[in-house]
Amino acid sequence: MGGFFGTISKNDCINDLFYGTDYNSHLGTRRGGMAVYGPEGFTRRIHNLESSYFRTKFEPDLPEFNGNSGIGVISDTESQPILLNSHLGKFAIVTVGKITNLDDLERKALQKKWHFSETGFNGPNPSEMVAMLINEGSSIEEGIRIVHSSVKGSISMLILMEKGIFAARDRLGRTPVVIGWKKDAFAFASESSCFPTLGYHMERSLGPGEIVFMTADGYEQVSPPGEKMQICAFLWVYYGYPPSDYEGKNVEQTRYNCGAALAVNDDAEADYVSGIPDSGIGHAIGYAKERQIPYMRPYVKYTPTWPRSFMPGNQEVRDLVAKMKLIPVKPLIEGKKVIFCDDSIVRGTQLKDNVRIFVDYGVREIHMRIACPPLCYACEFLNFSASKSTLELAARKAIYELEGKDDKHLDEYSRSGSTKYEEMVEHIREKLKLTSLKYQQLDDLVKAIGLPKEKLCTHCFDGSSFF
Repeated sequence: MGGFFGTISKNDCINDLFYGTDYNSHLGTRRGGMAVYGPEGFTRRIHNLESSYFRTKFEPDLPEFNGNSGIGVISDTESQPILLNSHLGKFAIVTVGKITNLDDLERKALQKKWHFSETGFNGPNPSEMVAMLINEGSSIEEGIRIVHSSVKGSISMLILMEKGIFAARDRLGRTPVVIGWKKDAFAFASESSCFPTLGYHMERSLGPGEIVFMTADGYEQVSPPGEKMQICAFLWVYYGYPPSDYEGKNVEQTRYNCGAALAVNDDAEADYVSGIPDSGIGHAIGYAKERQIPYMRPYVKYTPTWPRSFMPGNQEVRDLVAKMKLIPVKPLIEGKKVIFCDDSIVRGTQLKDNVRIFVDYGVREIHMRIACPPLCYACEFLNFSASKSTLELAARKAIYELEGKDDKHLDEYSRSGSTKYEEMVEHIREKLKLTSLKYQQLDDLVKAIGLPKEKLCTHCFDGSSFF
């Protein structure tokens, strides 16, 4: 997915920018970058994060930065920020999201005799494409509106200029953008969890499609928000950091709610409840409290030296890292009946490894409870999964093995309670060698979040959405 942080201050902003950007590290996978505007103009640095951490890579660069305004990004795709000079002036830009019609936009751009200097993984660098579209406008504001009307998918952005910072949330608000303030400084961020330890107070969220311009003295609305919103429901299930709030709904509390919803009417007998560290923990706590079953930790996560499991670009390395950093506690496993809560089953590879370890350690029963519905559709709006095709999704692979095609009767397979849905879940259970497997009902997930269904993007679960 990716996350960004931008700040402008009456004093030097480098420490806030460095740590504020770092607080988005749970959202990105591949690249990190910062750009600062100071007395000598723009300074930019970009590093690969696939084998190390943001702080480790950027700490040696800090003496080279000097200024009172800057933007930073943790990206799961291409190198950012992009720096360029245009008829609108010099600016740096970072983006979060996904452009699904990038090929079409590239074709039209080349017909206009544009050229691209940055190469991405699948064509032009998306951030450079956004910058080029902005330059079609007579102002930054008009250019951002061109982006909103041209891009299919989801793009939120920060634009650093000499006079201040522009922020724009994507047209339907699928990714959050929040404003924070403290004495003599203001900030934009992808998550409110960036603010407390840096001394910022949460001001408000930008609305869908809203454009705001910020200086060290404050901010002003350049373009009002639209009426329609579809914020990604998966933010509360997995992506969001527990202290963060989206649209006034806290991530950790929502995970408690999800776990409680899984527990209602569940009659599986168990010695205790556990969550796959870390994203399953909140769901498990909510489940345990609702059913009054003890919460315990048969897995302990070793974090001092192992980076995040999906950081490395190679899937085999990601799987190895995921396995190596989870250490089982044998006395809590042998002969036990365990209810496990996890955020989701994407590919199922890591979960299968976890189950195998429990079996090897003598577990008696494993009852898996998943905090969201099966992922039956590829995400069209965010790069939330490393899967490169729908067949890598556990649900779609199960449909393929049942039907010979992964998209046959897809609407029935994604509808909870249908015969085909039950067949798919049973097939996944058998593949993972679980005693039982239950997914969250979509209605219960929506209720746990606390927003109306029409304000949430649930495309990956039920295929519904609008561009």
